[in-house]
Amino acid sequence: FAYVASHDLQEPLRKIQVFADRIQATEPLTERGTDYFQRMQSAARRMQKLIEDLLAYSRTNTAERRFEVVSTKPFLQEVIESFADEIKLKNATITIKGSVDVPVILFQFNQLLSNVIGNALKFSRPDRRPVITIETTRVAGAAVGLKPDKTYGRIRVTDNGIGFEPEYKERIFEVFQRLHGRQEFEGTGIGLAICRKIVENHQGVIEASSEPNNGAMFDIYLPLQ
Repeated sequence: FAYVASHDLQEPLRKIQVFADRIQATEPLTERGTDYFQRMQSAARRMQKLIEDLLAYSRTNTAERRFEVVSTKPFLQEVIESFADEIKLKNATITIKGSVDVPVILFQFNQLLSNVIGNALKFSRPDRRPVITIETTRVAGAAVGLKPDKTYGRIRVTDNGIGFEPEYKERIFEVFQRLHGRQEFEGTGIGLAICRKIVENHQGVIEASSEPNNGAMFDIYLPLQ
C-alpha cells in the first residue's frame, strides 16, 4: 500500500512544487503572499521527504534479497563521502576503526549506514564539534546474547550529540516516532524504522543506548555465515 500510494502522490506533489516556483518567478507578490508560498513549499518538501522514506521502507519488504560480501571499511568510506558538505559545515570528525567482511544486500546496507551516520551528524550539539567513531569487529553470538552458534560483524557507531533518554531506546525504532519537534530537527520519524527492517532482513540485530547530552551509541550485529 505504501509503495503504490507513494508513487501516486508524487505527481500531484511535483505539480504543486513546479507551479509554486513559476508563480514566485513571474508574478508580483505581497510580503504576505511570498510568506504563504514559502510555507507551502516548505510543507511540500516535507511531504516529498515523507514519500521518499515511505518508498524506502516499502522497498525493504519487496526488493530482491541478493547478498554480496563487502568489506566494511571501504564501504563506510564511500558512505561518509556522501556527507562531505555536512561534515565540512559542522567541522565534524568521523573515524573508522577495523573492518570485517559481511554478506549484505548492497543498497539496503548503504541505506542502513547512511541513516545511522546521518542521524549522528543531525543530532549533534550546537556547542560541540561532532565526533563520530565507527568501530567494526567480529564477535561471538554467545558473548553478546545472540545466537550462540553464529559469529557476527558488529558495527558500533558512537557520537557525542544530544542523546536521548534510555527509556526511548526501543521507541526510536518504531515508524513515525519522533523524540524532537520539527522546529528543532527535520525528519519524518521513519529513518530508524528502516534501519531495523534492513537489519532484520539480514537476520541481524540493532540496538541503541544513550543518555541526554552524552551522545548515543548504535550497535549493528550482522551474521557472517
